[in-house]
Amino acid sequence: MLTIDQATYDAIVAHAKRDHPDEACGIVAGPEGSDRPERLVEMVNAAGSPTFYEFDSTELLELYKEMWAKDEEPVVVYHSHTATEAYPSRTDIGLASEPGAHYVLVSTREHGNNDGPVEFRSYRIIDGDVTEEEVTVVPQLGSN
Repeated sequence: MLTIDQATYDAIVAHAKRDHPDEACGIVAGPEGSDRPERLVEMVNAAGSPTFYEFDSTELLELYKEMWAKDEEPVVVYHSHTATEAYPSRTDIGLASEPGAHYVLVSTREHGNNDGPVEFRSYRIIDGDVTEEEVTVVPQLGSN
């Protein structure tokens, strides 16, 4: 199960709407081993595409260096789908390289960058196996 605070949820949705019609992407980092998505990092979709996302390799390397220095790991890896449901594509599954991460997909297909609800779903993707999980949005994350 993914537990995420309302502010982070809202920020992910806002990023997806803002980048529509291109796919948005980013990472929410948290303390190693905590499963706490605490620090949202919006990334640039280097592909600049409505059907594909790709992290900029230089930006991603810098983020990993920063996370290592802060004893953080990627807790959530997110991106948006602009014309299809919030379910991982074959490409998404092939690119999933963080077995401990929650893979969040936000579909903006219904309302684009206008007001209106989005489809917000989370998955675990391990060795090509996709398992949907419950998402719980809380006012704020409790302390450990």
